Amino acid sequence: MITLKIDNLTVQAIGASTDRICYVLFPLDGPQGWMEALAQRLDVSIAVITGMDWDNDLTPWAAKGVPAGFPDFQGNAAQLLSTLTSRVIPAVEQTLHIAAGAERTLVGVSLSGLFTLWQWMLCDTFRNIISLSGSFWYEGFAQWITSHPVPKKQGKAYFLRGNQEAKTRVKAFQSVQTDTVEIVQYLHNNGIDCQFELVPGNHYEYGQQRFIRAMAWMYGA
Repeated sequence: MITLKIDNLTVQAIGASTDRICYVLFPLDGPQGWMEALAQRLDVSIAVITGMDWDNDLTPWAAKGVPAGFPDFQGNAAQLLSTLTSRVIPAVEQTLHIAAGAERTLVGVSLSGLFTLWQWMLCDTFRNIISLSGSFWYEGFAQWITSHPVPKKQGKAYFLRGNQEAKTRVKAFQSVQTDTVEIVQYLHNNGIDCQFELVPGNHYEYGQQRFIRAMAWMYGA
């Protein structure tokens, strides 16, 4: 495993393949032992990126804080995306000797799951995406997706949500399951190869199991 420091970001990467690499925006301290085993089993390199300002670097535009009384979201996702594409990806792929044209996947959870889909609608840096409990309740996001032309994509999109997530006292979060269904249906109707699974549990529950489930679907194992 290698570790890179790029501005405020820390990247810990596992080299298991030169042809496939999965970038993970995950609220963990870095790759765990189980993740290294998974990389070897699925024959995919994995790079875990941490250190971003979670509420601000992953949000696509400024919005009121949620729940009420929390700091407003600054909407700095464009800057993070620029850093990923111009600095993080070249450094990681040079260090791991990733082949030119390798298949890239981006994984996010919660607000990084929101970021994952948002960037996929704008660019082709990542062939595939995985969004685990994506924060699709974010102000204006579902409407932005469903009014935005869907670009042609050769890759796949996987979405997962816990069946208890919408059962919350926070009103802004209550639409998250219906928002997800609407978004996935819109993508499917516009030719995207996508999968949505509703699984037991709440927002951050069973993180390891959900990550493994998503990766197994994406890489066919």
